[in-house]
Amino acid sequence: MRAFAFGLCLVLVPAPAAAEDVARAPDANIEIAPQPPSVETKGPGAPSVEAGGMPAEEPPSRPGHKGLVLESTLGVLVFGGQFRHVAPPASFMHAQLGFELLSWLMIFGEGDLAFTNTSESESASDARAFPLWGFGGGIRVGPRIGRFGVFVQADVGALSAQVPHDALAYLGFRHAESLGASFGAKVGVEWYARDRHLALTLQGGPRLAQGFAKFADSADVPLMWDVAAGLRYTF
Repeated sequence: MRAFAFGLCLVLVPAPAAAEDVARAPDANIEIAPQPPSVETKGPGAPSVEAGGMPAEEPPSRPGHKGLVLESTLGVLVFGGQFRHVAPPASFMHAQLGFELLSWLMIFGEGDLAFTNTSESESASDARAFPLWGFGGGIRVGPRIGRFGVFVQADVGALSAQVPHDALAYLGFRHAESLGASFGAKVGVEWYARDRHLALTLQGGPRLAQGFAKFADSADVPLMWDVAAGLRYTF
């Protein structure tokens, strides 16, 4: 009887699963990829991948060619003619807003502000500081080669010294106290940044400011020269 009962237990109790059955279970199926998964490049915004799985560097953006342009420069304004015996070189600020009709052609409006004094003709205790201001408009032309450009421009406007009445008249420059015609020209270079909106500029040139000719001196040529560096932004 004992032998019969022992044999019945062996029949009714299931044997433990074999090791190979466990390995075949769905939950235990683990695969190891020999290489990292590749990155799909679908759509214009997806990153590209070079050989070896490393993202490729994005190509540099092209500089802006046409549009509304805001330019601002800082520099120095040097006086020629007889006015150089009145005022030393002035700190100079220039701003202009233009529109590029073509990649090589721009029309613009401009404004100037400079600061100097009468220390060349008067003692330090009597010298008077004063600003010069002006405005005008003109045209600029010039080619672009890669990230560099060169240009020439011509402008016409008006320029005046902002001083109390007769402050410059007794020094012989009566017309400098009111707006007088100004004719200028500049040459310059530009360097365009990776950002299509930004560029650096270096420029300079002469101008003829008729109001700064010495009164009753027909031989005086009221020339000025400015040199400035700055930043331009293309919208």
